[in-house]
Amino acid sequence: MTLAQDWRDAGFKRLHLTDVDAATGQGSNSELLEEILTNSPLRCQVGGGIRKIAMVERLLSKGAAAIVVGGRALEDADWLGSVTGLFPGSIIVAAHVRDRRVLNRGWTAAHARLVVDVVEELNSLPLAGVMITTVNHQQDVAEIDYPLLEDVADACEFPVTAAGDIRTMMDLRVLADRGVAAAVIGGALYNGTISARLAAEEFGE
Repeated sequence: MTLAQDWRDAGFKRLHLTDVDAATGQGSNSELLEEILTNSPLRCQVGGGIRKIAMVERLLSKGAAAIVVGGRALEDADWLGSVTGLFPGSIIVAAHVRDRRVLNRGWTAAHARLVVDVVEELNSLPLAGVMITTVNHQQDVAEIDYPLLEDVADACEFPVTAAGDIRTMMDLRVLADRGVAAAVIGGALYNGTISARLAAEEFGE
């Protein structure tokens, strides 16, 4: 909770939380997440391995402002329709994208769908937003694809969040200029390449 307090003191109003163990199928930190949600001074959005409606409901009841869903949301349109119908305005759909195509275990590489097409279909749902991480083709690591993110922002009727490899204030400015509404910048804050106070002053809501 000390970090959350530090971010609030710097001027931030929102906190992004990911249960990496749950996302990778190696366990769960649900109790810790619930403790943070109950006590955090910030509005929190939570993701990582969330595949059941009961989990969405529980996290929202504990104070989450939004829930980030990826794998199942992209694989199972009926499930996504159900969860967004039950919790309108509370669900963010997250996707990793390479060569403008969504990476998802439910789709083969040859049939992976263009992210803009996916986003246009998502526009019919009562989402809170979409989150996009662009991935380098050769190294398979996150990098910023500004033109792709701009195209997604243009196609999407909801706020678009960029995640992955955002390192500098200039990155944040370019993303904002291209219509991206928010960015996940945990790593850059921890290693000091982005000043928390300066970022909050310029981009904080």
